[in-house]
Amino acid sequence: MPSLWKRITFSVASALCVGSVVLLVVALSTERWVIGRILCKTGVDIVNASSPELDQFMGNIYYGLFQGGKTKRCGLGNRRSKIYIFPKLVQTLNGGLHMMVILFLLVAVGFALVSLSFCIYNARKVPYQSIKGHKGLYLWNFIAALFGALGVLCFLAAVKHHRLTERVANYGENLFVLEVLEDTLDWSFWLGIGSVVTHFAVCGVVAMSRIKLPKPEIKKTEEPTVSSLDLLY
Repeated sequence: MPSLWKRITFSVASALCVGSVVLLVVALSTERWVIGRILCKTGVDIVNASSPELDQFMGNIYYGLFQGGKTKRCGLGNRRSKIYIFPKLVQTLNGGLHMMVILFLLVAVGFALVSLSFCIYNARKVPYQSIKGHKGLYLWNFIAALFGALGVLCFLAAVKHHRLTERVANYGENLFVLEVLEDTLDWSFWLGIGSVVTHFAVCGVVAMSRIKLPKPEIKKTEEPTVSSLDLLY
């Protein structure tokens, strides 16, 4: 049976692993990886709009790994539409890179669950194999952090170097050309970063579990000794 200190530290590590899984699942399922502002270039060219009039042709866009939405203004008022990455839009993107993002994050979820199971095991039992103890936990968390980092880096590369937002914004547009004025990474992306940081925190907590705390010393009461002289009296 592990000591109280180890049970506490591995329980904290288990909670962090659960947090990492939750962060990744929420990041995968939400639509706020990127937000941006778009300009209806066709509408601006038709009316030869000047700077004060450009606000009438500006809209916004947001999207995640599976879906999103946009609002465009091309002189006909606000027109909202839903964006679905699968099954057709992904074919116009760098599909391989987009699938790698999803695959890497799913693998990170898997290894986070493996790490969680070993944290629970160490909190309840003393492992007799090193791969089930501290070394295994370091390995599983490193792999989970690695795949999580690869996932967010691949997505960052798609946004910055493959004009992902521009392709998503203009998909299905036959009459208008939309220009991306700015796009920024939103909170769903940062949840993926938070998951990577969480795994390094787990490694730190696991390292703390190896600290041996001093055991409180219990002082024994000294029993009175009876000498031979005492017996004579």
